[in-house]
This record gives sequence, C-alpha cells and structure tokens, in this order.
Amino acid sequence: MSSDLQWLLLRGNNSFIVKRVPEGPIFSKEPGNLRNIHSYKYSGLANSKVIDVSESAGTIKISTRKTKASPHAVTPATATSTIRPRSGGRRALGIAAGPAKRGYRPDLRTATLARVSALIAAQKEPKPSHVKKVRGKKD
Repeated sequence: MSSDLQWLLLRGNNSFIVKRVPEGPIFSKEPGNLRNIHSYKYSGLANSKVIDVSESAGTIKISTRKTKASPHAVTPATATSTIRPRSGGRRALGIAAGPAKRGYRPDLRTATLARVSALIAAQKEPKPSHVKKVRGKKD
C-alpha cells in the first residue's frame, strides 16, 4: 500500500491523535514522529522512511526503518545507532545527522537534531546555584 493512501486513511482518526482545543493545533504521539505534529511529513506510520529518536536508560537511540522492511511486521527491521550518555553534545549531533547526510531523509535533519539536543539537555544535571557573597558591612 502506498504511503499516500496510508496517510489518507490515518489522517482522519487514529489512536495517536491528540486534540486539546477544537480550533487549536492537532498533535500526534506516534512513534517516529519527531515534532509531534499531525502531518504527513512527520508521520511515523504513513511514511516508508522514518527516523525515530528515543531515550531509554540514559542513552539516546536513533533508529531508522529499512526501506525494504514491511511496515506491518511484528518486529520491524531497523538500523539503529546508540549514543552513549557520556558522549558529548557535538558527537551526539554528528551521529544524529548521519542518516540525513547519507540521503535517507534530509528534510528531517533539523527535526532530528532538535530532538536529540532536547534529550541531551534534559539528561544534564542542573548546576547548583552558588551563594551570593554579602557585600558591604557584615554585621
């Protein structure tokens, strides 16, 4: 089944659609949707090529669906790359930009980098606030 036909069937109603306000934006919480926006471009269900960025146990996992794999398989064949927690931000962004550089989905490069950088920022421990020194008379 073509991805356009899949989108026509999925766009009206599926279990991942999130509608909060009647006239507001429509979001989607499906796996493989990098921006969580309900649109054909970011859909992880309708597209045959999907980049998924997820976090598990402190590591960031970037997986792509193989083009020949069936979307209906119970365990889809994925090509994965894992970013270790001690890797720096630049290395993580370089690994995340890899599929786009190889021509897999170049239109999702900025969305992938934004998702990875948000996950890295969320993993960092906040810096402790320092105590301000009292200036002037110390009574």
